Amino acid sequence: MSDTTHSSRRRFLKSTALAASLPFIVPSSALGKDGHTAPSNRIVMGAIGVGPQGNGVLGGFLYRTDAQVVAVCDVKTPAREATRKRVDAHYKTTGCAAYLDFRELLARDDIDAVSIATPDHWHVLAALAATRAGKHVYLEKPMGLSVAEDQALRTAVHRQGTAFQFGTQQRSSAHFRLACELARNERIGKLHTINVWSPPSASGGPTAPVPVPDWLDYDFWLGPAPRVPYTQDRCSNRYWWFNSDYALGFIAGWGVHPLDIALWGGGALLQTPARIEGTGAFPRTGMCDTATNWRVTFDHASGVRMDYAAWPAPPEWCERYGPVTSHGTAFEGTEGWVHVDRSGIKAHPASLLETAADLDDTRLYVSTHHQGNLLDCIRTGAPTVCPIDDAVQADIVCQLSDIAIRLERPLYWDPATERFANDDEANRLLTRSMRSPWRL
Repeated sequence: MSDTTHSSRRRFLKSTALAASLPFIVPSSALGKDGHTAPSNRIVMGAIGVGPQGNGVLGGFLYRTDAQVVAVCDVKTPAREATRKRVDAHYKTTGCAAYLDFRELLARDDIDAVSIATPDHWHVLAALAATRAGKHVYLEKPMGLSVAEDQALRTAVHRQGTAFQFGTQQRSSAHFRLACELARNERIGKLHTINVWSPPSASGGPTAPVPVPDWLDYDFWLGPAPRVPYTQDRCSNRYWWFNSDYALGFIAGWGVHPLDIALWGGGALLQTPARIEGTGAFPRTGMCDTATNWRVTFDHASGVRMDYAAWPAPPEWCERYGPVTSHGTAFEGTEGWVHVDRSGIKAHPASLLETAADLDDTRLYVSTHHQGNLLDCIRTGAPTVCPIDDAVQADIVCQLSDIAIRLERPLYWDPATERFANDDEANRLLTRSMRSPWRL
């Protein structure tokens, strides 16, 4: 929000107080006292995409007193209206605006930042438009449907200088940070292997055309994706998440979480050229067509191997780190290992966890609230806990995994050029066409 806007608000409050014939009493919350932030100092926000995930992200902003959500956007009328009512109920007002077209929301000069939680095929286009409009961005993961999309967004964020937070919220959890610090500081000895696994994609889904529901703007929902007949519940998370027109499936949609932790803990060791090889299984019937099983290895020039699999994880991993959940990241070194997931952290030897408090070398970024971290960084100009460069690196690993299991032959990746070495076929898969008129 501009200084001019702040000044005009202050002038308004002052003139109103002077004009009143009775004593003018301003609640302490309006002055920023009692732990509250004055309205003129709050970051004004809009929410683009307010389905189940979008509402989850939105909650993290609603309950921050230093932010004010003023607008929501969704192509589904029920989601749009329900979220508008949720925002109004939270603030006890009737001022939240609701939009079908995100471009109308972004045209508002009073909005400082947006959260974006659309279907995956819209992530980069919406984030590009927001960034180019000068808005700060919280973007749900994964990022794009191609490496080219990721690169375009990275360029825009750097050019505009806006704050960017990727929705890999595990970075804002202390035990994930601890696991990465143990690996970074070689408390497990010299790092040589990182094992990663995540839930697989679902299969099935109806394929018979049905009428488009009257509450859905289907053409806008499709956006850059191919024009195809509507099928039952096509736009629900149950199905679109696992259709390659709209997503890469859980090789990216869920896998980006444990992969991001692998990259955070591996640091520079995973930023070297790599030989990539993988296999996967894809559904042959139904709407869902993304990989339901995969195993991909990244052999880095640094000597570190990253092994990425779909759940159920390989039996030897389950035995070594068990009991394990459907997702996880495990760092193995010459003197031990550390395994972390959302249920907690384990290490061998267990004494590694007892010495963690004595770490005095590499310490990683401390964030305790993912949405709050973005708000803090908007004010200070500091980078977020998962800034655009880290976000792109994690998303590219997802892209490379998908390409590797489709080609089923060794690939050689150069992170400096972000291209495959001497492989035109693989490099063609780094881009994806969009339905007109949408483009990067």
